[in-house]
Amino acid sequence: MTELPRVERLPSVCPHDCPSACSLEVEVIDGRSIGRVRGSKRQSYTDGVICAKVARYAERIHHPDRLLHPLRRAGPKGSGAFERISWDEALDEIAQRFLALEAEFGAETIWPYYYAGTMGLVMRDGINRLRNAKRYSGQFSTICTTSAWTGFIAGTGRLAGADPREMAKSDCVVIWGTNAVHTQVNVMHHAIKARKERGAKIVAIDVYRNATLDQADLGLVVRPGTDGALACGVMHVLFRDGLADRDYLARFADATEELEAHLATRTPEWAAAITGLTVAEIEAFAALIGTRKRSYFRLGYGFARQRNGAVNMHAALCVPTVTGAWQHEGGGAFHSNSGVYKWRKSLIEGLDKVDPKIRQLDQSQIGRILTGDAEALRQGQPVRALFIQNTNPVTVAPEQELVKRGFARDDLFTVVHEQFMTETAAMADIVLPATQFMEHDDLYQGGGHQHIMWGGKLIEPPGECRSNHEVICALAQRLGAEHRGFAMTPREIVDWTLQQTGRGTLEELIASEFHDIQPDFETAHYLKGFGWPDGKFRFKPDWAKVPNSNAGPAGPHDSIPALPDHWNVIEAADTEHPFRLATSPARNFLNSSFTETPTARKKEGGPTLMLHPDDAAELGIAQGDAILVGNRRGDVNLDAVLFDGLVRGVVIAESIWPNSAHRGGRGINTLTGADSIAPFGGAAFHDNRVWIRKV
Repeated sequence: MTELPRVERLPSVCPHDCPSACSLEVEVIDGRSIGRVRGSKRQSYTDGVICAKVARYAERIHHPDRLLHPLRRAGPKGSGAFERISWDEALDEIAQRFLALEAEFGAETIWPYYYAGTMGLVMRDGINRLRNAKRYSGQFSTICTTSAWTGFIAGTGRLAGADPREMAKSDCVVIWGTNAVHTQVNVMHHAIKARKERGAKIVAIDVYRNATLDQADLGLVVRPGTDGALACGVMHVLFRDGLADRDYLARFADATEELEAHLATRTPEWAAAITGLTVAEIEAFAALIGTRKRSYFRLGYGFARQRNGAVNMHAALCVPTVTGAWQHEGGGAFHSNSGVYKWRKSLIEGLDKVDPKIRQLDQSQIGRILTGDAEALRQGQPVRALFIQNTNPVTVAPEQELVKRGFARDDLFTVVHEQFMTETAAMADIVLPATQFMEHDDLYQGGGHQHIMWGGKLIEPPGECRSNHEVICALAQRLGAEHRGFAMTPREIVDWTLQQTGRGTLEELIASEFHDIQPDFETAHYLKGFGWPDGKFRFKPDWAKVPNSNAGPAGPHDSIPALPDHWNVIEAADTEHPFRLATSPARNFLNSSFTETPTARKKEGGPTLMLHPDDAAELGIAQGDAILVGNRRGDVNLDAVLFDGLVRGVVIAESIWPNSAHRGGRGINTLTGADSIAPFGGAAFHDNRVWIRKV
């Protein structure tokens, strides 16, 4: 009789770049492979619900195309020609090249480059311990959160909001600037629970009619970059119709009289002309949230993708403050709880070795940096070596033509530690095989909730895959980098970090799987005061002093409006470029992750551009036609999808397909810019003007 496989259900945590950071229940088969992956019902934010792409994770972790051995380039850069080498050969060569470059040009010529391919604190951020111990060039991480976080903190004074589980207790859930069905399925889960149990209304606001708007009671499609105008038009109605909570404002907000006077001319008619909405839609939205005080505003990362994103985030955040929604359970606003954790990360990141004189290079401007732009290089020397973990800039970074040109430099020595042969790995001199999250230990936090979570190793990695921590420690030994974290295991580092942060021990975390550290109701709702010295919400922030991490002022920071407004610094359409392009997230990909799995690729189909049927008719374009989309940065070949869920003049390209999936080999980020967002930086991926031609 055939013996049945032994199946255990073990806890884990999704590590991908998503605020939900879901707690998982994973089937481990005979201790060697992964079966089904489910959301944990024990963790109250995940609540048993995860996205389809993670539910299919066995397809990714057991993929036949995973990198399994160290490789050395054996042909021209980008040719795909590699030869297998041993780990010792790879690490020795990397160390020798880095030490030689450091001796000739100084340590800053080497740039460790990373991002959120894993959200585990040890595996993601440990690269900074090597950076700081060696005084390599710093990285200012601008590609995702900077402008949205700055806009939120500008109002509240800290990065935290009402318990996101309170969405289920709301009378109106406003999902603004995030396609939650694609990117944060748990938001929809709690919002729909409120609708079923309380009769709550769901409002969704985005730049096209997407899967989230399809599930909303009121779906508002705005032109990209006009959210500030919508917020102002809504607040005009709230003050006009007596729906502003003046008692609350007198106690908890600054400059209310100035705001009301400022909004006198920001009528629904004014906002409609800017946003593309009707006056009736703006009036209906204002009436809904004005009469349902228990309204919860879930503000997303779409705000971070516009040149005026920080101002728009702040303007949207002002709306629940005007209604006094913060006073009520199921009311207020939320963007991220990343500010509640307050980690002591000196052991993870080697913060005791930080040299403040070392330059900080803007992650989003990697194309400019690698092609020698003096301003991007901070007037310093060229970057001659890259060590890359957890990111795929040759696909995902803006200004792709510059990025590819930079990676093709013969004098650039590039090391990529990866799970698959990404387009970045294909440009490397040395490629190292990396573990996936079920193959190593790590500590996680939820940006979209309030849990500290443990994700332990469940199975052995295939081939010769090594974790980020193992690789960093092995390089440190060869490079003469000194820090006690290099001699510790991930578990030892996590245990120290938990205890130093006042979060107990690792043993306690493993026993409970997660810690819920949600602040009390009054703190989370700012009823003890907002995070400014006077305890008042800032309608009129001092943008230069917003306490978000930064590398100095960026973009047109001197011209930020004093009060919420439509700040017209977006890349507006013109005669040569009559369309506005947003590069929105796909349902089955996460940035460039999951583009390697067959099911995800099949479901997404291929690289397309959505455009309004009336716009298409004027251009002589039919459904499925090959079209060329371009601007001064380059052009991209896509297939046309006619879709009436757009404001005319706006086009949408969902997903980040590899460049190689496009005819001509140029991906969508060929069209995106890397100029900095005010006041502290960021990348405006959804803020591009383009022309369109039928091929």
